[in-house]
Amino acid sequence: MPFSELFDNEFKERNRGHFSAIVRVAFADGKVSLEEKDFLNKLASRLEISEDEYNEILTDPWKHAINPPYLYTQRLERLFDLARMVHVDHHLGDQQEVMLTRMGLALGFTPGNVNYIVSKALSLVDKKVDLDTFLFEMENMNK
Repeated sequence: MPFSELFDNEFKERNRGHFSAIVRVAFADGKVSLEEKDFLNKLASRLEISEDEYNEILTDPWKHAINPPYLYTQRLERLFDLARMVHVDHHLGDQQEVMLTRMGLALGFTPGNVNYIVSKALSLVDKKVDLDTFLFEMENMNK
C-alpha cells in the first residue's frame, strides 16, 4: 500500500465513525424523520461516504468506532454536526440529549464539562449560528 493511501484510509475511517455517531443520534428516538434523512444525505456527501457505506451504517451504526479527533477545534466541529442533527428533530427528547452527551464523551470532552458543552452547543444551534460562529463561541465560552 502506498504511503499516501495510509492517510487516506485513516481519514475515511474517521469520517465513517463520525457519520455512524450522527446516525446513532438520529435513531435515538427510534425513527428517522425526513429532515434528519435529508441532513444525513447531505452529510454523507460531505464526508465522502459511499452509497454502500451509507446503507451499511444505516443498518448497523454501532459497527464503526468513534475516533475522537486530537484537536479541540475538530472535536467542536463534530459536536456541531451532532448538535445540528439533534436540533433537526425540533423536539429534543431525553434520549437524544443523553445520546449527544455520550457522543460528546466519545469525542473526548471530559465528564466534568460535557454537560455544559452540550448545553452550550444546543443553545448555539438553536440560534442557527454558522460553523464559524459556533467555533468562536465555544472556544471563548470560558473567557
